[in-house]
Amino acid sequence: MKTSGSITVDRPIEEVFSYTNGHVAEWSLTVIEDRPTNEIEGLGATFDCVTEDHGCKMDFDGEVTVWEPPHRSSIEMVGKQFDIHAEYLFESTDSGTRVTQNSVVLPKGFMKIVMFFIGWLMAKQGCDAVQKELASLKEKLEQ
Repeated sequence: MKTSGSITVDRPIEEVFSYTNGHVAEWSLTVIEDRPTNEIEGLGATFDCVTEDHGCKMDFDGEVTVWEPPHRSSIEMVGKQFDIHAEYLFESTDSGTRVTQNSVVLPKGFMKIVMFFIGWLMAKQGCDAVQKELASLKEKLEQ
């Protein structure tokens, strides 16, 4: 399942890149914990992540796989039910910084069956969720 969304934030690109990547649990509506597991910052950094969606908590092991400040970053997160690849693109505009998030969710086990039957619905909900996440990022940065 692929999702994508974009938003423009009225802040400089360096500030948006830094906050987006360094303070995920502050702006994300689903990430409730984000703990580094090594001393690396940027490419190769690893972390534990706990998400909560509709009362369901999930644990992920993550790694930063692309780190090109202030224009691009990507992470890979491995969980029991699915893996997630998320890419963030940052572009300076006349009105601030355009942030684009592209994600791919790869289901595992029983979730493959679920995705087969209702993947179209989950994709729609996923795109809506990305836009809400980005709106939260914008709100936090523009306060």
